Amino acid sequence: MKLHGLLPILATPFSPNEEVDLDSLRRLIDFQVTSGADGFAVFGMASEGFALTTQERESILRTARKEVGDGFTIIAGINATSTTTAIEAGLQAREWGADALMVLPPYLAKPAEDQLVEFFVDVAQNTETPIMVQDAPGPSSVTIPTDRIAEMSECSGIFAVKVEAPPTAEKVKAVVSKVAQDFPVLGGLNARELISEFRNGACGTMPACEITDLFRPIVSALLGADTTVNVDEEVRRIQPLLDIGVTPGEAWAIHKQVLVRRGLIYHDTVRFPARKLSASTLARLDSALSGLGL
Repeated sequence: MKLHGLLPILATPFSPNEEVDLDSLRRLIDFQVTSGADGFAVFGMASEGFALTTQERESILRTARKEVGDGFTIIAGINATSTTTAIEAGLQAREWGADALMVLPPYLAKPAEDQLVEFFVDVAQNTETPIMVQDAPGPSSVTIPTDRIAEMSECSGIFAVKVEAPPTAEKVKAVVSKVAQDFPVLGGLNARELISEFRNGACGTMPACEITDLFRPIVSALLGADTTVNVDEEVRRIQPLLDIGVTPGEAWAIHKQVLVRRGLIYHDTVRFPARKLSASTLARLDSALSGLGL
């Protein structure tokens, strides 16, 4: 299982009546593969995972596994509110085809710091599936201290961390300094600090999925596999889109609008509480895409 490089978070396409659009999902998955993704995740924040039923999750994950076959890494996001429900969701995801789980800490009744390691260890042991710790205080309101991440990195079944605690590049640097060299540290928050994260020791990134083809040469260059790419110049080109892509409430509609314009999904429908694009955000998006020739 490859857990480095470029691992986008798939959007969940919906039809205008808000049903899951599996035809669009297949097109989107094919785009990730042909663009050179090293794997992808479903049910992350960028997937509107919070708005999916259990039946829909099963359909999405089974479709994804069938589309890519064995040997291609699929990570399933687990956004549960307790150890018991996280284990249940993790066991389901494993049955449906996930290779690994990207797990948020409980976010409703928030755990104390000394409970965090226990939570992630329990999920890893009871699902028998590799766990990526998702350090994302934005959506979870739970801060995972660097020392706790280091402690978890030595626990069986916990094999990676996705850092989304801003400033992400500084948190990546702090975590890398505390964990073993072979413990994967990946960047998040839509890759807005991509260059600094890699230069501080990240081995991969997990952005939204609409410009995987533009990310591929950048990530390859940052990993030393391509010396012909001017990384700073290429990131400057996509930075306006990355910045817009984290707009509160509208991020999901932004990603989907780009996917529709690129012919990768059929509709930009989002589910509540995600919001449709405002006129001002749409104008900013038009400008960002114009700069990319999209």
